[in-house]
Amino acid sequence: MKKTVLAFSRITPAMVEQLQGEFEVIVPDPKHGDVAQQFDEALPRAHGLIGAGRPLGREQLAAATQLQVVSSVSVGYDNYAVDYFNERGIMLTNTPDVLTESTADLGFSLIMSSARRIAELDAWTKAGQWKASIPPALFGSDVHGKTLGIVGMGNIGAAIARRGHLGFNMPILYSGNSRKADLEAELDARFRSLPELLAEADFVCLVVPLSEKTKHLIGAEQLRQMKPSAFLINISRGPVVDEAALIEALRAGTIRGAGLDVYEKEPLADSPLFQLPNAVTLPHIGSATTQTREAMANRAIQNLTSALRGERPQDLVNPQVYKA
Repeated sequence: MKKTVLAFSRITPAMVEQLQGEFEVIVPDPKHGDVAQQFDEALPRAHGLIGAGRPLGREQLAAATQLQVVSSVSVGYDNYAVDYFNERGIMLTNTPDVLTESTADLGFSLIMSSARRIAELDAWTKAGQWKASIPPALFGSDVHGKTLGIVGMGNIGAAIARRGHLGFNMPILYSGNSRKADLEAELDARFRSLPELLAEADFVCLVVPLSEKTKHLIGAEQLRQMKPSAFLINISRGPVVDEAALIEALRAGTIRGAGLDVYEKEPLADSPLFQLPNAVTLPHIGSATTQTREAMANRAIQNLTSALRGERPQDLVNPQVYKA
């Protein structure tokens, strides 16, 4: 008898077709009624879950008595109660590495867009305000040669640092839990405490996972430590930044600008950020390219399939629950 796979977010028809070769696949469909109700009704039958973006923990999975694995189509796993998964012996997998370069592209795009006021001046032009050469009040800031600070020098942080150092001759600072001797040698990167990095960097790029330690890592105090000419770039998780404090800092000119792909509450709606010309706001698109999302989907399917076959998945977040 085939094992049952239940999707907890919309997955592509190609993913469904690929999974159907080995499993019974259930995808809740809004055309057939309430999606949450369909999910809850199918949950007791599920041996594996696949998807992204849905919080899953003790309350949501109480009825999932046959569940063996949750395969997340994402690199971050802060939506999942890992301690509860460990208690239940449920494997959790994610999709690291495959989105590194695309997310780094997006991070550097936010650096460029914020500094050169791309979104602001695009709207200004489309509004018919370009009558002559732009005035100095609309001038942007240089990127080349400026100091780039990376908070969280993991794979994505290192990829952004390479773009800055090799492409734009930017000195690289970084902070984190440990020194990276190889990157210090490769990029002439210099380790700094967070306060030191904030005080020195022209661009502060946040690339840390969300945890109790990193929640509101950047608040009013940290924003005051930055240069008035500096930019904050967040491609990590929204709650890493105290959003209310950031809005106040942008309004007051405490920092020059911000480039944001993530927010404390998503989707972002009716936000004061929309009224701030010095904030670039994107809809959480770090990995949103056709090629990368396809690679993430394939990796998630591989992880799910391995787990349900009794094999160790490649990207197992909690290896202590695996039993060969």
